[in-house]
Amino acid sequence: MNPSTLIGIFASIGLLAVVMLFAAKEPALYIDVPSLGIVLVGTLAATFISYPLREVTRVFGLLWTVLRNERLYTRQDLDELVQISRLWIGGDLQAVEKAMEKVSNPFLRTGVQLVIDNTPEEDILELLQWRIARLRARENAEAQLFRAMASYAPAFGMIGTLVGLINLMFMLGSGDMDLIGRSLAVALMTTFYGVLLANLILKPVAVKLERRTEQRVALMNLVMQGISMMCNRRSPAYMRETLKSFIAHHDDEIRDGSPAAPRIKPQED
Repeated sequence: MNPSTLIGIFASIGLLAVVMLFAAKEPALYIDVPSLGIVLVGTLAATFISYPLREVTRVFGLLWTVLRNERLYTRQDLDELVQISRLWIGGDLQAVEKAMEKVSNPFLRTGVQLVIDNTPEEDILELLQWRIARLRARENAEAQLFRAMASYAPAFGMIGTLVGLINLMFMLGSGDMDLIGRSLAVALMTTFYGVLLANLILKPVAVKLERRTEQRVALMNLVMQGISMMCNRRSPAYMRETLKSFIAHHDDEIRDGSPAAPRIKPQED
């Protein structure tokens, strides 16, 4: 499981436990099935109206994607690309074909295959850029689905609160303040559920998916640059050093952490 997601889950459970056990005299008041049903069913209903069925049914798979500790084998792809480039420059096409059978990255495999087939570099880059754009559009749409659900949940929380307040108005004539207070607490519970669902589950999932897309696109751009250098028959050593700059973790082109250079005073006329 993804470590940061696991930490967030335990932190949220701890937060809710503190709120329910120490911030309320009756923790059971925070559990209201009708209020939760209004938020969940209303959010799902609005989502089904807004999106096609096949996209909504992918929600559960996307949740598993967020929970899963998905690794991007950047170093492995870099090593495979450099190795294949070395074989390609050496003219050993049979060895290149065997090396491609071990490549697990389909994007990398497609680019190398096009190079072997002597496809013009412009056509290769156009195809790879189209695949990058398609992946970005598809995964951004998935993240947008969760952002839409995050906007629906608080709205249905307010709807549940309005329904509870309407019922509360009919009880005002009884004069039973204890009953009125409990009814008001239940009415506000739907807003609590809606805000909690939006900000603790749906929005974080959307941000996680967007961050995942950025990482995948960065890796695909790295591979595309390597394919471009392979087309131009750049040396494997040059390719390795160039692509390593793409995956440097502490790369700063403005400041490198060295002592600040002395400022040069402008000459006076």
